[in-house]
Amino acid sequence: MAQSTPQVELPIPATLLGRFYYDEGGNSKWMAAFVQSSGFPILIPLFFFFKSPKKTDSSPLEKPSKFTLYMIYIAFGLLLAGDNLLYSYGMLFLPVSTFSLISASQLPFNALFSLVLNAQKFTALILNSVVVVTISAALLAVNSESETSEEFSGGKYAIGFICTVAASSAYALYLSLLELTFKKVTKSESFDTVLKMLFYPSFVASCCCVVGLYVSGEMSILTAEMNGFSKGEISYLMTLIWTAILWTIGWIGMMGLISEVSSLFSNVIGTLGLPTVPVLAVIILMTPKTNPQKLRTLKLLLLIDKFQITKNIEQVEARGKA
Repeated sequence: MAQSTPQVELPIPATLLGRFYYDEGGNSKWMAAFVQSSGFPILIPLFFFFKSPKKTDSSPLEKPSKFTLYMIYIAFGLLLAGDNLLYSYGMLFLPVSTFSLISASQLPFNALFSLVLNAQKFTALILNSVVVVTISAALLAVNSESETSEEFSGGKYAIGFICTVAASSAYALYLSLLELTFKKVTKSESFDTVLKMLFYPSFVASCCCVVGLYVSGEMSILTAEMNGFSKGEISYLMTLIWTAILWTIGWIGMMGLISEVSSLFSNVIGTLGLPTVPVLAVIILMTPKTNPQKLRTLKLLLLIDKFQITKNIEQVEARGKA
């Protein structure tokens, strides 16, 4: 599972595709939420290559009942659906650079949940990283006039900011609960277990989003939305399909890190890529450039996260050699 680290960065292009979907004529919040979890069918072939380990009489661990696992899958699926919807609102009402940096607030939330749920020990490095990310999010909340004056009204910006912070906290809780489940419930770190913890909650979340599409009435406008997509119908479909695929691949990496190391370590790795999103948005999506103050914040975040990751890796390697 250690080979999955690079895959954590894949939600970066998925985030850019999410912004592209809105910029080119997409407007369905439930569809934007749906594609974040609907790529799970690509995992089906992996179940044939990574089968459950055979039970042995010498195994002292008691496996949870199927009912317990089903309840866990449903609970995770509902939480994931709500988190995806909050993120889709945030992406709609915020510039991609602001959305990405506010999403970094998931790290301090994760640190808090890791302390409470996973007995994570706080070090000076962890606290330092938490403080930096929190201050950067606060700077974005205060210093937003340049980005909200033209395309984003103050009211929509406030909704986007609140939804993104709420989504970040829900995401952090999700990661910490995953770590708790791996260690206390499934008591297994096999790739088959990781696949199931991704596949079934994603299925539940996708079903919730489909229900949301019908209840909200957005299902009836999807055909018109596709026809009105500025880049064409094929581009519309490809945007949704590849967004779903990239999110699922990224989740494999994150889940692997959670099962092998910790939810906090997985989150730090994921946060490392966030500063690249505004840069890529300027190059690919031609979004307005971020002001110098925010660029300095980006650089500082990148340096702190690299330092944090290096120290975490050293600590993991030291424990492995002990």
